[in-house]
Amino acid sequence: MDKPSPMSPFLGRALEQLQETRSKPTTAPTTLPLSALYTQAQPRRRFERIEELAESIRAQGVLQPLLVKPDGDGRRYRVIAGERRLRAAHLAGLTEVPVRILNLTDEEARVVALLENLQREDLNPYEETLGVLDLLSEELGKTREEVVGLLRRMRKEKRGEAGQNVLASPEAQRVEEVFKALGRMTWESFVQARLPLLGLPEDLRAALEEGALPYTAALELKKVKDLEARARLLEEAKGGLSLRELKARVREVLVKEKTPPPWHKEVATRLARLDPESLPPEKRQEVERYLKALLELLEEKGDERTPLAQLGGEA
Repeated sequence: MDKPSPMSPFLGRALEQLQETRSKPTTAPTTLPLSALYTQAQPRRRFERIEELAESIRAQGVLQPLLVKPDGDGRRYRVIAGERRLRAAHLAGLTEVPVRILNLTDEEARVVALLENLQREDLNPYEETLGVLDLLSEELGKTREEVVGLLRRMRKEKRGEAGQNVLASPEAQRVEEVFKALGRMTWESFVQARLPLLGLPEDLRAALEEGALPYTAALELKKVKDLEARARLLEEAKGGLSLRELKARVREVLVKEKTPPPWHKEVATRLARLDPESLPPEKRQEVERYLKALLELLEEKGDERTPLAQLGGEA
């Protein structure tokens, strides 16, 4: 006999509700006026191409019903999924939209919103990562940071790096059940390929969220600390540079980053930051003497073979 799933009841019911919305008739009424709908914080953070969707709605109407939850008095409805469609409907001049009314608790509504968001076709890997973490956060009653810590401890134990006895815990079993229910990837692959996205610098995260950069390229570019070099490589990656070519370019940059600058460039850098007024009097006089000698040497137009030992002479 199969063991009962350790997944919490409300997550299981939310999954059932979401499946029912795709297979069963909509609960009446099937349309609601826009004035009766309102939104709260949604899992989705970006709403692109609203104008384009509004044009489509003007021509064909809203094809996919919004998921809504009735308030206590039944007069107003909170949008659980479909805020982009709602915004476009306003822009298109509609007065009402088709809806599916779901009788859910607030907790279940949050989970349905997260699940619906995770099924978007235009979902980028960064948004997906945050969505999965938020779903686990709801399931486990933990903060996003605590969920990340749990996943990393599970991975360490899986690799034999630490005997923390985490994998046998009810929380770890819930994590496995959630990933099975989502059917996207295992928790191990999520930790390996997606958690590193949380540490992306702003320029790479923005490119990833815009859909201008694959997440594999973003993780490769993350290795480059030189901002100018990374910006140049980012533009090349956006322009269609293959991952193999990008890795080769990144390796070249990393070699340069590890190579110490020539000693004379280091001296020039330190001189540019030098404030003689901050030095003790004796040391200041000595530094000024050497600087004057260096200046005379550089301005000398005669013998170019003047030895550097002259720097130690009197100015």
